[in-house]
Amino acid sequence: MFKTILIFLGLGCRMASAQPQPDWKEAGQLKTRDAKAIQSSTWSIGGETLDRDYTDYQSYKTYLGPLGAKRIRLQGGWAKCEKVKGKYDFAWLDAVIPDAASRGVAPWVELSYGNPIYEGGGEAKLAGHIPTSPEALAAWDNWVRAMVTRYKNQVPEWEIWNEPDLNPSHTGTEIGEFYVRTARLVKSIQPDARLIALGMASVNKLDFVRDFMEVLKRENALDLIDIMTYHGYSPNPDLSYPGIEKLRALVWQYKPGVVFMQGENGAPSTAKPIGAMREFDWTELTQAKWDLRRMLGDHGRGIATNLFTISDIHYEAGDHMVGVNTKGLLKTNPDKTIERPKLAYKAAQYVFSLFDDQIETRTQVRPTTDRETVNAFAYRHRKTGAALVTVWSKEARPADAYEPKPTTLTVEGQFRRPVFVDLITGKYYEIPKENWKKSGNNHTFTGIPVPDYPVLIADASAVQ
Repeated sequence: MFKTILIFLGLGCRMASAQPQPDWKEAGQLKTRDAKAIQSSTWSIGGETLDRDYTDYQSYKTYLGPLGAKRIRLQGGWAKCEKVKGKYDFAWLDAVIPDAASRGVAPWVELSYGNPIYEGGGEAKLAGHIPTSPEALAAWDNWVRAMVTRYKNQVPEWEIWNEPDLNPSHTGTEIGEFYVRTARLVKSIQPDARLIALGMASVNKLDFVRDFMEVLKRENALDLIDIMTYHGYSPNPDLSYPGIEKLRALVWQYKPGVVFMQGENGAPSTAKPIGAMREFDWTELTQAKWDLRRMLGDHGRGIATNLFTISDIHYEAGDHMVGVNTKGLLKTNPDKTIERPKLAYKAAQYVFSLFDDQIETRTQVRPTTDRETVNAFAYRHRKTGAALVTVWSKEARPADAYEPKPTTLTVEGQFRRPVFVDLITGKYYEIPKENWKKSGNNHTFTGIPVPDYPVLIADASAVQ
């Protein structure tokens, strides 16, 4: 029933793994699209840590448009902009923000971190403290004012701080007051700006979020939050959602309809990585599988996603960690230039190119399977009605070796010529007639080889 194909990486054609594939007739190859060719989508790519020079935008920028994400998350870098009190150097951001926009990728900018040139100014690093002294807060206000004034015509969305809950001395109340102060300043300059809170590292610190929301309620400032971002890394990404649902329910008690967005998530690609999920060994194949599960687990639930991150990050001494965080889709050289795209880059291209706003999530349609350990979500092409279903095994963290499980799946939808689509290789295959049947509006597919990463059953017209 299966055949084994070899997956290769990069220009050097280094083999990553052998993956079982269905022994069916190959029908085509998914196409990728540049961001400028995609009108709109919910996908974002991480461009973090340029504020600390841990990545090199000029090296990875040529990969940005072809990736297909429509937005990029950037960090504003108060300490990099203001190294001398009262004097700003925006040259580094001027070389990034307009360039990203010119590639069809809209920047959303996080206002952070602290600035140690001011007493009580906080630290310019992950888990650093927010500014607290009167002088530092006034300087923060001045920098935010200068940032928003300079980029208000190019940056539609501003996120205020990153992972405030990582610093154990921060409280939800303190962060709420800081957020309101900053948000009101942004809105006074850019009234139509969309404001993003809270960049939570954990999705389970509900008391922290409750205290934050209480401040906004007390200050009549609930209108100052448009989007709630959270991170919450989990070795098995499918185990994240109960916590996310509790977080969403809490926030919606204060302001129903706040948009929830996965603000930062991705897997490493090496053994003994640094950063989140460092307790496990990873490969480029398990990274690609994990990223696909995170992206399409979010998407099937109507959650926008920022995939972390485009380039490997070279953390330096003095920050929260030291070493190379290998969650990038692009493998770097020691000087932060790009060696090559990883397997996850191509997988992300397929998802970003296919699941744009022409594809509608059918939240009212629930595919059924004969396996409890399988996730499945239904979609439809808005114009043609052609159906798509994402499906994967969710029982464990992605593995390098996994034998696909033959699965029966039933779903309502329009399938004239159903194909099986592998989102790592991009290949799609004719599903033999003996493996599917129609009954009314439902189609039942049997013997579908479901691996531990998302694949598609789709009408061929939706993927060509």
